[in-house]
Amino acid sequence: MHILIKNKNLFFDNYKVKCSIGKRGIGIKKREGDQITPKGKFKVKYILYRKDRVSDLKTKLTKLIIHKNMGWCDDPKSKSYNKLVRLPFKYHYEKLYKTNNTYDIILVLNFNLNPIRKNKGSAIFIHIAKKNYKRTDGCIAISKKNLKKIVEKINKKTIININ
Repeated sequence: MHILIKNKNLFFDNYKVKCSIGKRGIGIKKREGDQITPKGKFKVKYILYRKDRVSDLKTKLTKLIIHKNMGWCDDPKSKSYNKLVRLPFKYHYEKLYKTNNTYDIILVLNFNLNPIRKNKGSAIFIHIAKKNYKRTDGCIAISKKNLKKIVEKINKKTIININ
């Protein structure tokens, strides 16, 4: 399966769905915090999800349950930059266990993971959109219903083409 993200739309199978992208659009990601959704071809490394909010998540990919002590390091000064971390954590991080539902399901894209380059950008996810499809800090966000459909269909070979 191939997924294309273009002009605030996500295309998969015969579906076209609305999505949110970074506040500064799709482009060449230059640095951490630039609010750009990176252009390129990526794969889904694994799926993180809230078991208390998402039951019966069917997928061919590795899935990890999000716990209250989980975060994602977005601090270039840390050796754990752009990695899943356990809280408490002494460097800056993004909390994954949120009160809103945006991180109920997270597809972790392999952006800046092999090798990890400091300050290049971190935590590029496909996650659940806010009700008004408010722009993100660089992630892609879609409805929970559509994200569940995608999760069921993708596998390790699925290419996410952000254009």
